[in-house]
Amino acid sequence: MFEIRYEGLSLNAELQIVQADVTVVAEGESIVEEPLCIDVGLPSLLRSGLEDVAPDRFADAAVEWARMPFFVCGCGDPECRAVSIAVRREGDDVVWTELEQSSSGERKVGEYRIPSESYRRALLRLGEQFLAFVEPLDYRPLQPETVPLVREWTAKLRGSLAEK
Repeated sequence: MFEIRYEGLSLNAELQIVQADVTVVAEGESIVEEPLCIDVGLPSLLRSGLEDVAPDRFADAAVEWARMPFFVCGCGDPECRAVSIAVRREGDDVVWTELEQSSSGERKVGEYRIPSESYRRALLRLGEQFLAFVEPLDYRPLQPETVPLVREWTAKLRGSLAEK
């Protein structure tokens, strides 16, 4: 079983970040259940539905969107705190590897198998939810391509599911 949910989305107008209560459950284990910044890592999360990803919480969030952890500290700074997940494909599954990343290296915390199609469907919902939320807002994120990237990867996910 895999569940990923954003609830109570809000824009921090001063920091220009989108925050939400994030819940992630995989194989019956709660991986994330807390308020976090979601927009910094959302393009990378959506990309993980179609391509392998490897996070680097010390990458430059303004330019290295593809290396961002999926969820970061509520302040929007991945160096402060981040939930780092590497994603790879094995057969019809997506394998999530939860990593603890620090300046001295990284270690594997857990690994979870998720059916690829249900993973893409869950990510498509998140992309659509985010776009509907930010559409009416005066939203100017640090990474200026956040909304176009979310649109692009949401469309790619939609297309991949339509091919079935």
